[in-house]
Amino acid sequence: MSKKISLLLLLAVFILTTGLSCQPGQQTVTEEAKPITLTYWRVFDGPDDFAEIITKYRALHPYINIQYRKLRYEEYEAELLNALAEDRGPDIFSIHNTWLRKYQTKLTPLPETISMPFLIEKGTIKKEVVQEMRTTKSLTVQGLKDAFVDAVSYDVVLDDNKIYGLPLSVDTLVMFYNKDLFNNAGVSQIPKYWDKNFIQTVKKLTRLNQKKELIQSGAALGGGANIERFSDILSVLMMQNGAVMMSGNQVQFPNIPDFAKESGYNPGLEALRFYTDFTNPLKESYSWNSELPNSLEMFISGNLAIMFGYSYHLPLIKAGAPKLNFSVAKLPQIDGAPPTNINFANYWVEVVSKKSKNPEEAWDFIQFITKAEQVETYLNKTKKPTALRALVDKQKEDSELGVFADQVLTAKSWYRGNNAPAAEEAIKEMIDSVIKNTSDKISDIMNRAAAKIQQTIY
Repeated sequence: MSKKISLLLLLAVFILTTGLSCQPGQQTVTEEAKPITLTYWRVFDGPDDFAEIITKYRALHPYINIQYRKLRYEEYEAELLNALAEDRGPDIFSIHNTWLRKYQTKLTPLPETISMPFLIEKGTIKKEVVQEMRTTKSLTVQGLKDAFVDAVSYDVVLDDNKIYGLPLSVDTLVMFYNKDLFNNAGVSQIPKYWDKNFIQTVKKLTRLNQKKELIQSGAALGGGANIERFSDILSVLMMQNGAVMMSGNQVQFPNIPDFAKESGYNPGLEALRFYTDFTNPLKESYSWNSELPNSLEMFISGNLAIMFGYSYHLPLIKAGAPKLNFSVAKLPQIDGAPPTNINFANYWVEVVSKKSKNPEEAWDFIQFITKAEQVETYLNKTKKPTALRALVDKQKEDSELGVFADQVLTAKSWYRGNNAPAAEEAIKEMIDSVIKNTSDKISDIMNRAAAKIQQTIY
């Protein structure tokens, strides 16, 4: 009898020490998890913006240390590419939404499941903290579409139907306007559409001296290098007008889409013509030229009535002109029936390096920080618009960010090849050529720009 008791005791000890008594996916870890350091590189936001979130994460996973580094935008991509090439790169880093395909071979996509040890409290009388290995399902593509605004899935789910990054926010292009200039010109209503009323409003807000030189601009439209985010402004004009920017891996914006072939109307070409007319002295909408300062600089100086920009321009304007009487309005749309709103998305996504030695932990951290509770903490500190559907209605009530949040559900972007700066340069050259050229057809100029962008598509 004593031998049977001894055998049973030995069996019980074996079951307890091997973790066979645990449920599948919740095996007790017999040894403490080894310390891990995840390096995290970003631009724009400082360590303080993530301190509270990192503290919460480490409470769940005390063996994981997050080493955060902020880099200047001007040096960021060069330093990042050099570090990745030399195997000293970060585990987690941020890239612009237009860079994802360029970086795809350098990234680890989100795995279907993640296995990690968790600290849990066990026992009723004598409580103790033990570690359990848990396997959890990751966010699915459908879950991504349900949780985030539409622009996100278009950008972060690539051809293999895998998720390559998740955003903390999504910015949208809006209209900044100088209230004093509007008041002085007797303009009481903010333009809602790109129509005759918009052109008349710009005309009222534009001032020329006796030499016919622009001394006050009604709107920063029509040019390239001296207009903040000129490529985004022109892109959204084309998209609103019905142009197809990309189809598969083919650049399409110079072409007439199927819906317009019967009429022969070219929405991309007409949007480009409308845009560049603001630099034509013979046009009623004339309000801009290449001799003027940068649009942000001119808006801060009080000599520009309308500027188009993003939420990150808000602190720049306030710092540059603390007493400037300005406000923010929705991006104008094209009046139609039924009305269709199309806005422009501009944002960064958090990704995991293919060379990370701890990709599961890195992805677990990204999924943690992009959940509503943590995102809300981040957005409150950084004053940025949300990427999560669940936070849109709440953020609409924000006095500063409400306009941006109100547009985020209808915001779109488009893939500009594996070299977004080269695509932007091609768009700038297209704009400049239309402004300067007197012989080439606009369609030929557009086709040349599209061909340059097509060279970076793969």
